[in-house]
Amino acid sequence: MDGMSRTDLDKAEAKDFALGKGPLRPRDAATLILLDRQDGAVKVLMGRRHARHAFMPGKFVFPGGRTDPGDSFVPVAEGLHPDEEKKLISRAARSGPVRARAIALSAVRETYEEAGLLIGRKTPFKTTKTGWQGFADHGVAPSLEGLRYLARAITPPGRVRRFDTRFLVAWRDAIAVELPGGGPTEELEEIVWLPLDEAKKADIPNITRTVLGELEQRLAFDPLLRPGGVVPFYRMVRNRFIREVL
Repeated sequence: MDGMSRTDLDKAEAKDFALGKGPLRPRDAATLILLDRQDGAVKVLMGRRHARHAFMPGKFVFPGGRTDPGDSFVPVAEGLHPDEEKKLISRAARSGPVRARAIALSAVRETYEEAGLLIGRKTPFKTTKTGWQGFADHGVAPSLEGLRYLARAITPPGRVRRFDTRFLVAWRDAIAVELPGGGPTEELEEIVWLPLDEAKKADIPNITRTVLGELEQRLAFDPLLRPGGVVPFYRMVRNRFIREVL
């Protein structure tokens, strides 16, 4: 996608997004890419969005959604690694420590709501914040310690929905509880663990395929996903969709 013109990108993504004027300013969003390494091969968690959605209908995606500023006030068992927080508030990020925390926690919350997976530690937990009662009910305190910042992408203009999305990654052992029935919002169906090669061939949006490519490169260079890695940033500049590095 790097270097594509806006016209070419609109054509390529016509089946991924409903086109329209949309909001002028992208909304903060976060998504969590959960990985499981089995017999040397890496699998990624994905789910299919319902066909009724205006944003990426019927596509396989990672759990995620819009950031709620109130998420920043939810207590955690462990915060972000300092190197990861630094990247989230780096140049052009439009983010300070409070927003960075909200972004990371929104990825954790959405993963519970959409996939029924609670990222954190088993320990008594209480909160009055909306969307977090499931953690209290199952005795899980959310944890950000295992999250790694993989990529950032801003939806190009001309879409009905526009998001400034941070793609975060964590290993499966960060999951404290896996609910067999999935998440309470039921926004994702057909939730599956796919090998990376198969995930790239699934019915996924272009930006998802691009991020999976970034993940493959990151794992080849750093199979343990250590903190502070390079973070690519995709956005439209002068009618070209470009890749920068944060």
